[in-house]
Amino acid sequence: MSLPDSAATTSEPAVAVRDVSFRYDSGVAALESISLTVPHGSRLGILGPNGGGKSTLLKLILGLIKPTRGRVEVLGLPPRRATRSRQVGYLPQRLNAAWNAPLNVRQVVAMTAALDVAPWRALPSELKRRIDDLLDLVGMAHLAGRPIGELSGGQQQRAFIARALVSRPRVLLLDEPTVGIDQAGQAQFARLLEAIHRELDLTILIVSHDLRAIAAGCDDIAVLSRTLHYHASPEGLTPEVLAEVFHHDIAAFAHLRHGTNGHDIDEKDRGTNTPSPEDQP
Repeated sequence: MSLPDSAATTSEPAVAVRDVSFRYDSGVAALESISLTVPHGSRLGILGPNGGGKSTLLKLILGLIKPTRGRVEVLGLPPRRATRSRQVGYLPQRLNAAWNAPLNVRQVVAMTAALDVAPWRALPSELKRRIDDLLDLVGMAHLAGRPIGELSGGQQQRAFIARALVSRPRVLLLDEPTVGIDQAGQAQFARLLEAIHRELDLTILIVSHDLRAIAAGCDDIAVLSRTLHYHASPEGLTPEVLAEVFHHDIAAFAHLRHGTNGHDIDEKDRGTNTPSPEDQP
């Protein structure tokens, strides 16, 4: 496998958020005075309750919206420019689409913003090798020719991760990638991300409301609920910080402390994967 090719050579951080605030048109503040930097090759988990600003921060990093105040840079560039240059890979919350189209896994992985839609046989040989290498990396090589609609939710998730990596991004953003996955599945997913990080030397940002789902696979945790409450290693995160952030969301706080039953990453049940609400009230 000849995948590596995304390592950075600049001293600038991969992601820099500098004194950023964001207000909706209604005047409601979603984020207030957020500052954080993400070094190249590191893994940051962004933790917070629903409505705490996680999705807003993700949109700012992707360049989908602009801050009301402050500045965001991705790889030293304005976010939209970094995204358009395909240096940022993005995995949205698990899709609930039926995927009834007669497309196999390879074809779905090839359907990225970086590629024109084309039959597999018409793709360049180098691109075919890239796709097959990525499918091998995510443990899906044996299912490359299988129709995407026949796969379990966890298998589809792996295919979508491969798709996000085809354009050789240097930064990978994942939005609630473990929604609906139980502890065993979360551990499995953490091992997958560890393999991707080790093989490709990516900067990875994971947005989640579940500390247990991301702590093991992250170098640092940023705890966000409108303001930044904590930004350091997972080991230093205290119950007091969690209580402060999740006090208005008893169910989420109980989930952080005691866990809840979900679905394994390889179960064929996508009906429970409901997206988190938008940050905008």
